[in-house]
Amino acid sequence: MKKTGTTRQGMTRQARPSGSVEVAIQPDSWVLIPALLLLSIGIVMVGSASIAIAESQGVGSSYYLLRHLIYIFLGVMLAMSFRVIPIAFLERISRPMLLLSAVALLVVLVPGIGYTVNGSTRWIRLGFVNCQVVEAVKLTVIIYLAGYLARKAGRVQTRFFDTLKPLMFAGFLSVILLLQPDMGSAAVITAIVVGMVWLAGAAWRHIFVLGLLTLPVFGFAAMEPYRLRRIVSFMDPWADPFASGFQLTQALIAVGRGELFGVGLGASIQKLFYLPEAHTDFIFAVLAEEFGLGGVIVVLALFLLLVTRIMVIGVMAHRLGKPFSGFLAYGVGIWIGLQAMVSVGVNLGVLPTKGLTLPLISSGGSSMLMTLLGLGMVLRIKYELDRSNGVQHLRKKVMRGAST
Repeated sequence: MKKTGTTRQGMTRQARPSGSVEVAIQPDSWVLIPALLLLSIGIVMVGSASIAIAESQGVGSSYYLLRHLIYIFLGVMLAMSFRVIPIAFLERISRPMLLLSAVALLVVLVPGIGYTVNGSTRWIRLGFVNCQVVEAVKLTVIIYLAGYLARKAGRVQTRFFDTLKPLMFAGFLSVILLLQPDMGSAAVITAIVVGMVWLAGAAWRHIFVLGLLTLPVFGFAAMEPYRLRRIVSFMDPWADPFASGFQLTQALIAVGRGELFGVGLGASIQKLFYLPEAHTDFIFAVLAEEFGLGGVIVVLALFLLLVTRIMVIGVMAHRLGKPFSGFLAYGVGIWIGLQAMVSVGVNLGVLPTKGLTLPLISSGGSSMLMTLLGLGMVLRIKYELDRSNGVQHLRKKVMRGAST
């Protein structure tokens, strides 16, 4: 028979044979609500920005919107899998993620397996779907590094070699990505690793030295002719507005047309064959044109709220003695925040074109799936923290009631 414990208010709670108390816990609304609002904005903007593109390709006007909705549904299903997958399982499999990340990126380079789009070999064709492997690798890197830092956080704070090892891993992955080529993702993965190591308490002097070592690598990669043209055009896109500076000038025109409150939903002109990749890389420029500064502020505020809450959950996990969960939350927060910042910066002409989607908003199957999976992990972390706190609180109440 199951034991019961009665609180001072007369409420009965059932305890399992192991002694744990069942506690009803709701998903964290500070993560869920901003994420759902960003997804809703993304659905509206993909529907608006993709109509002309779909019609020009001879498919239905709602083709990209329906595709976007399917990927959101699949991503939500993946996220919900963490209702039954504990974070402890991810910690147990964190070490193999080192090898899995490298193998996954190398497989893309195998002739006959990797799929080339716009001169870059970044995709693997799975039936009728193209999978961008690096999006999954961002998540496996975070899982591996969270396990590494949870095991060696003390050493990372004092020993240079233990700080160097994760940076060497990021450097190896970056070399593979530069062969594809995908400098944007290489920079994002390196920044995620550096951010997580810094949050683990690594010494500033160690990070500074390692930063100096990485600069020549990315500097050499930037000397590739097409990358150099991007950098030059980024600094002065109006010098060649119909060739190398075309994307950025069209994005800036879109942002400028939006003014304070935009031209209205669906009324964007730049998305009509002027702005390349209007529903993916440059969807933020279309949003700025149709909703103006007001819409831009709303989107940035939602990202700020979402990322801040994820980082707060990481702090809560550390305080409760769960370092792996804490570093995992930090990694997801850095990933989403950094990629959003880079995507917005590219659309506003602050950064060179990188080919990165805006999380939760842009049309992009692999990115959407992995972002929602990452948020599912964060919600699971918060659930486990709340359950731990709830069990302890109820046990204290039961003990106080028994003593009286």
